Amino acid sequence: VKVAESGGGSVQAGESLTLSCARSGDIYSSCGMEWYRQAPGKGREFVSSISSRGIKKYATSVEGRFSISTDITESTLYLQMNSLKHEAAAVYYCMQCEATVTGGTTKYWGLGTQVTVSS
Repeated sequence: VKVAESGGGSVQAGESLTLSCARSGDIYSSCGMEWYRQAPGKGREFVSSISSRGIKKYATSVEGRFSISTDITESTLYLQMNSLKHEAAAVYYCMQCEATVTGGTTKYWGLGTQVTVSS
């Protein structure tokens, strides 16, 4: 199983961008998916999550402007980012969690996609 982010790029402040996180390979059951980001010189920070029951959470800094969703197969995760601010510039990572048949969990991380926000 692998996950890969896409959709990053360079945008102007105030514009929108949609990130995707596609999973290849099957999992037993999902235990949720998350987006994180890491700006230069900073640690990785939580951006948003969606649980296996569809409950969505957002970091305060993106609440109301970002929207997390999945496709109907729950193999692709999206992050719609509106009204982008300069502080949103970072490498964005997704994580897809598998609840295994043995009762454990496995987390699959992508390699990240770069988002640049300019004036």
